[in-house]
Amino acid sequence: MSSSFPLDDSVKEKVIVAYDQALSDKMLLVSNAIDDIGLTPYHWKLFFLNGFGYAVDSLLIVCSSIAQPQVELQYPRPNVIKGVSVAASVGMLIGAVFWGMGADLIGRRLAFNSSLFICSIFVIIAGAMPSYVSFCAMVAIYSAGSGGNYILDATTFLEFLPSKHAYLTTILAVWWGVGYTVTGLLAWAFMTNYSCESVQTCTYANNMGWRYLHYTAGSLVTVLAILRVTVIRMEQTPKWLITQGRDRELITVLDNLASKYDRSHSLTIEQLDKIGDIKFVKDKVDAGSNNKFLTQLRAMKTHLRGLFVTRKLAFGTVMLFLLWILIGIANPLYGIFRPYYLKTRGYAAGTVATPYITWRNYAISNICGLVGPFLAWPLLDTPFIRRRGTLAIGALLTMAFLFAYTQVKNGTQNFALACVISAVENIFFGGLYGITPELLPTASRGTGYGLAVAINRVCNICAAFIGSYANVETTAPLFICAALFGAMAFVSVLLPFEPSGRQSA
Repeated sequence: MSSSFPLDDSVKEKVIVAYDQALSDKMLLVSNAIDDIGLTPYHWKLFFLNGFGYAVDSLLIVCSSIAQPQVELQYPRPNVIKGVSVAASVGMLIGAVFWGMGADLIGRRLAFNSSLFICSIFVIIAGAMPSYVSFCAMVAIYSAGSGGNYILDATTFLEFLPSKHAYLTTILAVWWGVGYTVTGLLAWAFMTNYSCESVQTCTYANNMGWRYLHYTAGSLVTVLAILRVTVIRMEQTPKWLITQGRDRELITVLDNLASKYDRSHSLTIEQLDKIGDIKFVKDKVDAGSNNKFLTQLRAMKTHLRGLFVTRKLAFGTVMLFLLWILIGIANPLYGIFRPYYLKTRGYAAGTVATPYITWRNYAISNICGLVGPFLAWPLLDTPFIRRRGTLAIGALLTMAFLFAYTQVKNGTQNFALACVISAVENIFFGGLYGITPELLPTASRGTGYGLAVAINRVCNICAAFIGSYANVETTAPLFICAALFGAMAFVSVLLPFEPSGRQSA
């Protein structure tokens, strides 16, 4: 029995009966075949090319948030709502649902090959927009393109990985930090020298920094999109093919992978045929092949039901969603208030950091975020810590340093604590990105991950409205963020399954 929601023996049989015995048996065979093939250069190519999706997602989130204050100066509005932040969150919400469910309905390959191209086109167009509303519209579109990237990237990567190397899905989160770092460095270069300082003095000519930022980011994403379709020929994952009843195709994928790297596996089509059809495929057929719309609705319902087939699995799914809710409020709130703290906290009354210092500190603190996944790495399979403990440690450390951040007395402390928070927060993020696909069943993995991220984006929208009306000059938001991270540590411990050391279906 293999499962993406690792089970103790008392629960295994209940899930087999409630979900699908044939699917469980076939997943075991496929997981064993992947373990037999082992880690290959193909997996390392996936690590880099899938990582591009992570990097683009974070790069574009930061790109729009950095641009927001300067766009507001150039195109002043009568209301106070942070329209760019709301547009980005709405776009990512749509992208998470579309790409997440699409991954289960039509497969992983199409999104992998197309999403970055969609992003790159509209990022470049966004840089040329002549008004606030038109810029927000482009932000929403390119955010929708990137919104499901890391859902697909983590899912695809995990489903090709041998079980003992599943920890690499957590290390994959280092690419999230790469995206932040690249954008921070670009902002340091462009926003320092090409940004206006007030509504009265702001013109098209002296406020080109946010436009240069988008042109450069869009060009970079275009290069990454080209690399994704030229360096590797993405295959549908064997485990997804199992859920679609396409057994012969999965044997071909495994055979080609083994042959290319002089490896072997013992899985045959006869072994799979002997087990019979899986319940999921039968459900799709029962929906009626003559009505494609009803077939897709039935398939979506089946994917959703797969997340809640037992009480323990349902509890695990709810707890996982709760983690995404909490981080969906805490992280953007910190992100909204952080630039104000970098600029004002710890400096003498009436003075602020220069633009150069502000953006230098921003870039360096983002570089520190690269450390997070590597700090998480040794904890992931450490006895008594493992995945859940890693999440809890990352959340508790972030909580502690956020509380400390409210007490900064000078610019040096401000900068140092911002760097430390960036690092420890990414311990939690790395663990969350890694454990989410591991805890979700394959047939519903894209749907479940998409829903988790969609819920997260709804919370991002709420945070954007909070940031629009809250007082950015107080420490109250940081106390709230710290408390939310404390809640995340508690919820992490409550997760009923521990993926460490298990096969993932």
